[in-house]
Amino acid sequence: MSKNVNRKVTPKGKIVRRLGANVFGNPKYDKLLGKKATPPGGAPRRRAKQSIYGLQLQEKQKIRLAYGVSEKQLRAVYVAAKKMDGVTGSNMLILLESRFDNVVYRLGYCVTRPQARQLVRHGHFLVNGRKVDMPGVRLNPGDVVTVRENSAEMVVLKQNLEAAAAVSKPAWLTLEGGKGTIVRLPERADIPNIADEQVVVEFYSK
Repeated sequence: MSKNVNRKVTPKGKIVRRLGANVFGNPKYDKLLGKKATPPGGAPRRRAKQSIYGLQLQEKQKIRLAYGVSEKQLRAVYVAAKKMDGVTGSNMLILLESRFDNVVYRLGYCVTRPQARQLVRHGHFLVNGRKVDMPGVRLNPGDVVTVRENSAEMVVLKQNLEAAAAVSKPAWLTLEGGKGTIVRLPERADIPNIADEQVVVEFYSK
């Protein structure tokens, strides 16, 4: 019997409401936030002032869940970002945006990062003509992403690409004829606000 059979899983809708942000990227959660702005369980009579530590944990959780990384992976990203020139918080987001699964999501091959992560793991995409099934691989300018020939007729991919054709892409990516190209590394201005990354940097820098 699986060890996780009795593990309690919190519904994503409750997580989104608790954090007050659509960290999973699914449009249905935008609607949920619009309808239910209060946290699960209803608004308390008197909300206690959040501590600095509590805020740091919350912002870290937003980034971790949004990009689908573990605590260990996020800390490793922080360490790498700190060694780079520039602002550490911005560097963290740039590194996360450059992940293979996120690029697949941003290009429009998939409608959410979890979907992108799953399809990458199943080997449905190529990078520069070679199959890559590791979601956390960091892509670089000039890298080209395409769908494997055997996967091109998948209904979900065809539907996503048809919808993606009518949606503008981030300035650092292009999608033409089903071929996605990383034009350059993203800049902080290219990345939608998910959380206060500087608060996360302060948490890790203790």
